[in-house]
Amino acid sequence: MRDLERALTDISAIRAQLAQGVEFRGYAPETLAATGAFAFAVAAAQAPWLPQSSSNMRLFIALWVGAAVLCVVLITIATVKRSRRAHGRFAPAMLQAALQQFLPPVVAGGLVTVALVEVAPQELWLLPGLWHILFSLGVFASCRFLPRSTFIVGVWYLACGLACLGLAASTHTNSPWTMGITYGVGHLLFAAILQHRRYIEQDPSPV
Repeated sequence: MRDLERALTDISAIRAQLAQGVEFRGYAPETLAATGAFAFAVAAAQAPWLPQSSSNMRLFIALWVGAAVLCVVLITIATVKRSRRAHGRFAPAMLQAALQQFLPPVVAGGLVTVALVEVAPQELWLLPGLWHILFSLGVFASCRFLPRSTFIVGVWYLACGLACLGLAASTHTNSPWTMGITYGVGHLLFAAILQHRRYIEQDPSPV
């Protein structure tokens, strides 16, 4: 019995090790593009319908947290389905490896959000910029499992985070477009990179 348990443990370890060196193909370009378009739509709706949210940061944060949760749910469902098709039996190990890269920044972003809401609500203007920076760390950590050009996406989010902090420093307010443009362009860029990789693989002939 112990030998069987040890063998199963060894198999799981081997699969996890193999997953470390395989490109993750679970992210669906279509879903990423859709969530990018959704970010633009939320920003476009927020500007005329909730103009007070630019200065009312609690309302601003609540709106975008809700939008983020919806996008995460959609991306997760699509990623699980696509991983099963792309990686077969290795799907659980690949999903776990991908989750390990993005989970720490997501958890950190959630904890920072709760901390500022509870302890320093007057500093909530910092959150959009901090969210972008933390998200960039997740992208950078995931680059070794994704096409190399994904690095550009991480640079985009990092640059946007720093820009948001700089622009909001004097007014302590945030435009809806600091979120809409950042995540809209970022997700569309990520989707374009993955779609380009798919096209190259389908047509490997030299140009």
